[in-house]
Amino acid sequence: MSPAREVIRVGTRGSALALAQTKQIAERLGKAADAEIEIVSVTTHGDTSRASLQEIGGTGVFAVALREALVAGECDVIVHSLKDLPTAEHPDLRLAAVPKRADARDALCARDGLTLAELPEGARVGTGSPRRIAQLGAARPDVVAVDIRGNIDTRLGFVGHEDPERRLDAVLLACAGLGRLGREASVTERFALSGWPTAPGQGALALEVRDERGSRALERGLAAVEHVTTRATVLAERLVLADLEAGCAAPIGATAFLEDELLFLTATVYSADGTRQLTSSHAATPESRSAADLADAARDVAGRVVAELLGNGAADLAPALESP
Repeated sequence: MSPAREVIRVGTRGSALALAQTKQIAERLGKAADAEIEIVSVTTHGDTSRASLQEIGGTGVFAVALREALVAGECDVIVHSLKDLPTAEHPDLRLAAVPKRADARDALCARDGLTLAELPEGARVGTGSPRRIAQLGAARPDVVAVDIRGNIDTRLGFVGHEDPERRLDAVLLACAGLGRLGREASVTERFALSGWPTAPGQGALALEVRDERGSRALERGLAAVEHVTTRATVLAERLVLADLEAGCAAPIGATAFLEDELLFLTATVYSADGTRQLTSSHAATPESRSAADLADAARDVAGRVVAELLGNGAADLAPALESP
């Protein structure tokens, strides 16, 4: 009789998007680990509250309950959307794997197939993100940003809603989430990262485990889903947030990528209404494509980008930012 296969308990938020992306990663994890997978759904304060993210503490509220479940031993690994993960390290946990990133861009989902430029004056566009509100203000100061919460299908349901008080002309959402839920047909425009940078880590997932080394099977599975390039680029982006001492909901966009043996990073800080912005771009040359050398390059380029932003007045532009 063959021995029973190890069971790996994977914690996740219970939203449709969280479950969809977790199941995709869990399947790869289980195959590489040769283990059975058990999905553990965890309800977070961010899922139950209808208040704005700024009022309840930013997108980091989605991570708290998951981390508590992991520390308590209720699961063996947890899966986050990386942009929801606080930049400060948890004393009892480690970021064990960062899978290959999906599309990091933002998308417009509008009525009648409209693009942002084609929306009528005074159009109502829904988003709960201060960054997207600022970018919307910069691109189309004549449209009205409407603060909304809810899962992707709920947000899409506001577009053309039969109730005039709830009806929106468009919503802004992440391409990655739409893709993972098979809602790409709702997209009417995708914004280039060069002109519309997104949240640090957007499109990427993060797998956290307890700080002590896990079972051999779990560690084997984690190594199989790790993507070294993605880890380095999202590290550079997230260091911008950390070094500016900004929260996950700050009006900051950042984009990093590897090309021609260089690690490029561009970050933009916006005023709340989008009428003013500061951008800094730098590149670093990793000594190799090893994880350690890529991480060193990420720290180097992020440090120079942050220094330039602060030197040019980012703290005055967005007073919530503080010099480290």
